[in-house]
Amino acid sequence: MGKQYNQLSLDERCTISGLFKAGNSIQEIAAALARSKSTISREIKRNITKTKGYEASYAQLQTVGRRWHGSKLERQSALRNEVLDFLTMGMSPQQVSGRLAREKGCSVISHESIYRFIYAQIKRTDDYKWRHYLPRSKSKRGFRSKGGGSAVLFIKDRVSIHERDEVIENRHEIGHWEADLMLFSKHGQNVLVLHERYSRVDILLRIKNKEAKTVIFEIKNLLKDLPQALCKTVTFDNGTEFAEHYQLNKLGIKTYFCDVRSPWQKGGIENSIGRLRRYLPRKTDLDTWTTKNINNVMALYNNTPRKCLDYQTPAEFFNNKVLHLKCDSTRCP
Repeated sequence: MGKQYNQLSLDERCTISGLFKAGNSIQEIAAALARSKSTISREIKRNITKTKGYEASYAQLQTVGRRWHGSKLERQSALRNEVLDFLTMGMSPQQVSGRLAREKGCSVISHESIYRFIYAQIKRTDDYKWRHYLPRSKSKRGFRSKGGGSAVLFIKDRVSIHERDEVIENRHEIGHWEADLMLFSKHGQNVLVLHERYSRVDILLRIKNKEAKTVIFEIKNLLKDLPQALCKTVTFDNGTEFAEHYQLNKLGIKTYFCDVRSPWQKGGIENSIGRLRRYLPRKTDLDTWTTKNINNVMALYNNTPRKCLDYQTPAEFFNNKVLHLKCDSTRCP
């Protein structure tokens, strides 16, 4: 059976105060109270002040104040409701923490505190609905393994991702896109996703099939109305649906491909699709969705603050850059 520890009482603290002020040693005080020397030493070090020394009443108040009274979100209902509202909108705890800090001008709550609060509620209430506040709706922390990969070994006029300019790799310039398809359980249902690397803006479009001609036709339609400065390159994985990529070269758009079985090399869109799956899980039946529904998901994603953008939203970041480009082209003062 383990040792049991009893907190010092107010009477004992009064005795410590009197003996300490009288000049008694730690050992003598411990003997008088039948306590260990380490207990008395720790008590005095924790609660002594430079002006008044060790005071029993002050030590008692400090002890009470140090006791845990519940997490910040349990104690502050207004903050809890604000955090839960943000989580309901699809933000991650890190995004909530960063956005609150940006809005309030100071740190409000850490993302780790939010995670601990949610998991504590699951454990305390045995209600697993709390997990739906989290991005991946997991009741336990950790990563899930992922499989998959590409079997394509050759694509006409294929240019390796390793030949991309450093400015693209480092996200220092707008106009460089990544493309991929979101597939669903029901056969023939696909959503084309274009991801702009600099601003993290996404464009979503449901397409009728994933044939190469259809995919490239839709990509051309989505990009043709953009200024050349906003449409410089597109990076793909090795899916056969992108085999007609060279048609984009005729528009002055360079195309690049990841290594075989390495879709992670276009990590921007892989992360983006992971976030979009919160609203469009694989089991979604797109036949029950309208174009407006998909556009709403796109708007929700593009208006969610991102840590990598200093908690601005992709839409804000993209629009600010477009305004700068327009200003430069018209030589604004």
